[in-house]
Amino acid sequence: MESNGGGASPIRREIEALKEEKARIEQRISVLEAQLQEEASLAPQQQNDGVCNGFCPSEISTVDANLAHGLSADSIYRYSRHLLLPSFGVQAQSNLLKSSILVVGAGGLGSPALLYLAACGVGRLGIVDHDVVELNNMHRQVIHTEAYIGQPKVKSAAAACRSYDIVVDATDNAPSRYMISDCCVVLGKPLVSGAALGLEGQLTVYNYNGGPCYRCLFPTPPPTTACQRCSDSGVLGVVPGIIGCLQALEAIKIASSIGEPLSGRMLLFDALSARIRIVKIRGRSLQCEVCGENTTFNQQQFKDLDYEKFTQSPLSTSPPKLKLLTPDSRITSKEYKERIISGEPHVLVDVRPELHYKIVSIPNSLNIPLVSLEARLPEISSALKEQEKEGTGSGANLYVICRRGNDSQRAVDYLRNKGFDLAKDIVGGLESWANDVDPNFPMY
Repeated sequence: MESNGGGASPIRREIEALKEEKARIEQRISVLEAQLQEEASLAPQQQNDGVCNGFCPSEISTVDANLAHGLSADSIYRYSRHLLLPSFGVQAQSNLLKSSILVVGAGGLGSPALLYLAACGVGRLGIVDHDVVELNNMHRQVIHTEAYIGQPKVKSAAAACRSYDIVVDATDNAPSRYMISDCCVVLGKPLVSGAALGLEGQLTVYNYNGGPCYRCLFPTPPPTTACQRCSDSGVLGVVPGIIGCLQALEAIKIASSIGEPLSGRMLLFDALSARIRIVKIRGRSLQCEVCGENTTFNQQQFKDLDYEKFTQSPLSTSPPKLKLLTPDSRITSKEYKERIISGEPHVLVDVRPELHYKIVSIPNSLNIPLVSLEARLPEISSALKEQEKEGTGSGANLYVICRRGNDSQRAVDYLRNKGFDLAKDIVGGLESWANDVDPNFPMY
């Protein structure tokens, strides 16, 4: 039985009203903060009025206001631990304060990178991310808070700027990686590229000091089946945190002109063994279509290139929606719920991997992973016969579900070809069940 929820409706309406009011207040705060920052940058530095907050310059200062390195008294105090480093010092900090860095992606990699780049004194930070903050971002995307769930990620971090010295690629899809690398080659910008998946990560610097670009190493896009995503394969939250921090470090080294950036080398991180390896990678390819000696690749070609078509992968991180079956081979999650309520004899097969099934499942479903389907067809036949005995003898229906409604379509297509003519896919999978039937059903 479902609750009519009558008593909860006014509470929900008040919650929604408060959320809208909160959004308006946050938007107003953002506008005022931007105005305040603009006024502060335009106005001459004001004389201290006596409120010193732990640091009060004397009225008659003995410090030359026009120090050769250009660091203000506040900057000297703020970055003093940097300045005391013999391998870093005043000049490196001055270079950093004059630099501008663009971070593409404010997710698991970009979040820690942005925090440390801002804290270390990068002069201008830009962020590009068209996604929104979600609750399942919180374990790894440490720059965001729950207050920003549903807001654009770029809004929750900062507004993008127009021009940059260095680019940090913190994206997680093939078309973005090719596009960002090509753009950096065309504009002559060094690119700090990182990746993290599962319990492993990697990091390198492209297009710097004669080093290779991304296409030099990967002239042909990998097959779509080889392109795994965190949302499908999982990631331990600290792993992108480590790689993101290392990306920030590489960007700082380039911006401040210190050390040896990872150009021509790749860092490989294995969380389980706590092992970090540095391997040499292929150098710049003279035959590279983008950075090679005889390339004709230019800004116009870059603008005209369809990177989704080139890689056969979507720029969006949202899962693809397959359409393999005709409407008569599918039912909605609401329709399936009605079948349960009516007591219809049936078998529900969940084709997700066992690891997924252990997280959450619909009661009384039968877990047969898609990869095991062929070998376990007799098990499905037995389950259907058992349901027929318990029913009216008119036959039991077969329904198939997965996480998002893609693998279930593949399974139904296969089952129908094997003689299971009553097999039907549940549209949208468990995500649809959680959205349309049971809002308390946990999703991952």
